[in-house]
Amino acid sequence: MRILLINPNTTESVTELVARHVAAIAGDAASIKPVTGAFGARYISSRASAAIAGHAALDALARHGAGCDAVYLACFGDPGLLALRELAPVPVVGMAEASCLEAARNGRRFAIVTGGALWGPMLTEFVAAMGLKDRLAAIRTVAPTGGEIAENPDAALAQLADACTACATQDGAEVVILGGAALAGIAERIQPIVPVQLLCSVAAGTRAAVAAAAAPFRRETPPAINSVGLSSDLAKSLRGA
Repeated sequence: MRILLINPNTTESVTELVARHVAAIAGDAASIKPVTGAFGARYISSRASAAIAGHAALDALARHGAGCDAVYLACFGDPGLLALRELAPVPVVGMAEASCLEAARNGRRFAIVTGGALWGPMLTEFVAAMGLKDRLAAIRTVAPTGGEIAENPDAALAQLADACTACATQDGAEVVILGGAALAGIAERIQPIVPVQLLCSVAAGTRAAVAAAAAPFRRETPPAINSVGLSSDLAKSLRGA
């Protein structure tokens, strides 16, 4: 099986970081085709950058989706997820959606910890749209953005561990999601000092993507759309050509 890994951020080092972790988790079950967004923000940390990232993700699918058995949208917040599902002929898994579903399994209350203050309200809306508002104990953000954490993860470990611990001791979370492509691998580093289970969003998304690639899949063909100013690949994909 082959999984198209889309990082709609435009930072190649983040794509490489995520791809290493995804490949290690998937093992022999799937091969990974990593792709970085061709345009947009270096790291998504606002509504505007997320909106642009949704376009970049669609463009990446149109350019690189051929021959893949599933798509893994490797950005916490899942920009463009529903549009990708409309366009893709294979299953599409979002990092945030997969993480929340796994965290909430068996009725557990979960919290999310991530980098960048603007993600707080954005993720609150995201979880509510999934119908999991009653399962959400808290969302806590730390001051460094995901991009800053990617550049120097060691500097953020204490802040992330403190936020996760607060989710458990103050907010009543039974499991805490460490959300973000740039936070790949951090959960296992701080788990020994956090009193509840930590869930790495990169790992949760990988498990879901591998399972989706192996499962039967069927979708309705979307209507053809004419467009102006898009890449030739995306325009062709929208036309259904």
